[in-house]
Parts: sequence; C-alpha cells; structure tokens
Amino acid sequence: MGAKRRKLSNPLALAVMALLSERPMHPYEIARTLRQRGKENSVKINFGSLYTVVQNLEKHGYVEVADVQRQGNRPERTLYGLTGAGREEMLDWLADLVAVPAREFPLFETALSLVGVLPPDEVAVLLEERLAKLDVEYAAGRAVLAQLGRTLPRLFVVETEYALHMTAAQADWIRGLLREMAEGTLTGIDDWRRFHETGETPEEWRKLEGEHPPAP
Repeated sequence: MGAKRRKLSNPLALAVMALLSERPMHPYEIARTLRQRGKENSVKINFGSLYTVVQNLEKHGYVEVADVQRQGNRPERTLYGLTGAGREEMLDWLADLVAVPAREFPLFETALSLVGVLPPDEVAVLLEERLAKLDVEYAAGRAVLAQLGRTLPRLFVVETEYALHMTAAQADWIRGLLREMAEGTLTGIDDWRRFHETGETPEEWRKLEGEHPPAP
C-alpha cells in the first residue's frame, strides 16, 4: 500500500506543523528555528513561501492564530499554534513517510536508465566528474554535521547523517561501475561500444525487445 493522498503535500508544511507542536510561533521564528536546527539541508525553506504554507495550513484547519504580539512601534506578529486536526495530520503524515517507502524517481536514476545513448568513454568521464563533486559534497556534509553536533542533540541531525551515508553509498557504487567499465567486465559493454561505433542497434538488444513484454 502506498502513501496516502493528502490535502497538503509540501514537506515544508510538515516541518511547520512539527515545530508548532512544540509551541506557538510566528512565521519568522519558524524559519529561524528550522535554520538553527540545520533543516534547510533536508527541507527547502523559502521565507516567502513559508507564509503561503502557513496560510494553507490555516485554511485547512491544521493551524490557527494563537496570539498577536505587539511590542512598541514594531509591526504586529501573529503567532500560530497547531490545532487538534493539525496534530492528527502531522502524526499520521510523518508515520506514513517513515514506514512506507515512496517511489521518488530521482533524476540520477533516470539518467542511468538512459545512459546507453551516450558513448561509454564519455559516460566514464561524466561519472568521474560526478564522483569528484560527491566527494566534495561528502566532505562539506561532514563539516556541517560536526558543526551542528556541537550544539544539537543527535536526534536533530539524523537526517544529515542519513544524507551523508547516501552520498557515500552513491560514490562507492559509481567507483565500482567505473572499475567494471575500465576492466571491460560490465555485462553488455561490448555491444554498447559497438552501437556507438557503427550506429546500428546490436542484435542482442533487438532480441531483448521480444523477451520482455510491456508491463500491464
């Protein structure tokens, strides 16, 4: 069974509800707290869109005005709190995301599914380029994690740890693929090269078309 369809699907809405489950906040405080906890690395935070998200949450009855603060000549600040319906939606949504694997169609996976269109030597160069960037990303991520770990409990940075592990796993997989391509042990690489040398679809590829009927 897949994830449920929801009235709001923007992950920022879930992050807002999670913060408001702690205490009422105004939108600027929500954005500041998310950044202080390093959540901009896993949730796209835009201050302008944050107000829209809060308005949509209020429209659906998930948050409500808890207070309006006035301090001297400063503009009024509206504090929002989580409603009972909002708490129920937040808990159900988060549990769904944690328990149910979602098919997310990452762009790199899409590219890999079509990579035979490019010559193998060019693909090797491009993968080396990606690998170098992943190594830089991994080093930067470790620095961010170390910095956040000095002020935040590990509970608040587990998503950063996960992202680092995924980056390392992708880099290791690319290294393995590049090694197989260089050694010529990747199954199908000879036909792949022949395709780009002759411009003709290899006989083995044409045979495969008849062996795998379209999925229903």
